[in-house]
Amino acid sequence: MYYTTGFCSGEIKELCALVAEIQSSIPVKDRREWPPILGLGNSMVVALTYLRRNRVQCELAETYGVSQPTISRAISAVTPLLARALARFVPVAEELVPGRQYLVDGTLLPCWSWAAHPRLYSGKHKTTGMNVQVVCTLDGELVWISDPIEGAHHDVFCLDESGVLATLDPRDWTGDKGYVGRDMVTPIKKTGEGELLDWQLTFNSAINGIRAVVERVIANVKNWRILHTDYRRPLDSFATTISAAVGLLFYSLA
Repeated sequence: MYYTTGFCSGEIKELCALVAEIQSSIPVKDRREWPPILGLGNSMVVALTYLRRNRVQCELAETYGVSQPTISRAISAVTPLLARALARFVPVAEELVPGRQYLVDGTLLPCWSWAAHPRLYSGKHKTTGMNVQVVCTLDGELVWISDPIEGAHHDVFCLDESGVLATLDPRDWTGDKGYVGRDMVTPIKKTGEGELLDWQLTFNSAINGIRAVVERVIANVKNWRILHTDYRRPLDSFATTISAAVGLLFYSLA
C-alpha cells in the first residue's frame, strides 16, 4: 500500500476521516458522492494512487474490477475533498520568516496541450503546463509552494504575482538568473561587454552549488507523478488536483 499511495494504512484511515468530515459539512444537494461499489476506503486509495503514480484510469479499473467511469467518479469525488481537508497543512506566504535565508526556483507541472489554451505553452520548457514557485531553506526544508499560473509566464512574473516578497527582504533570497532585477542573490549574467571575469565565474559556481538544494527539493515534490507527467483530465480540474497533491505532500511532512 505504501509504495502505491505513499501512505501507510493508518494514514489512509486518517485521510478518510478528514474527507468524511468535509463531506458531511457540504449540503447534500451539492455533494459529489464517491461510487458505492468502491466505498470511501477504496475510492481514497484509487485517488491517492492516481495522484502518486498518475496511472491510466483503465489500469486502475482493471485492478479494482470496476469500469473506467467508476474510477473517474472516485477521483473526481475524492480529489476536491482532499484539497479542502488538507489546506490546513499547506503553509501560506505569510508564514515565511523575515530575515531567514530562502532558496526559490520555478518548475513546470506538465499537462496536455489544449488548442484553446495557448498560454499554457512554456517557451523555456518547450511544453505545456502550469508554473509554480517552490521555496525551501538552505538545509532543504520545503516551506512554500505558490498557486499555479499558466506556463507561458516567466518565473519572476509568477513570483511577483504571488506577492510572497511583499513583506520580506529579497536580499535574503537566492534564485537563478531568471530573478535578476529583484534584489535577490543571483548568478551574474554575461553582458555584451565580453566574457565573465574569473571571480564572477567563481561566484556563479558557488551560487549554483547552493541552488542545487532547491532543485533536489523540486525533484522530491515531483515524486507525486501527477506533478511530473502530463495531466490528462479536464484542464478545469488541474488546479484542484495540484492543491490536493501539494496538501498531501505537506501532510506527509507534518
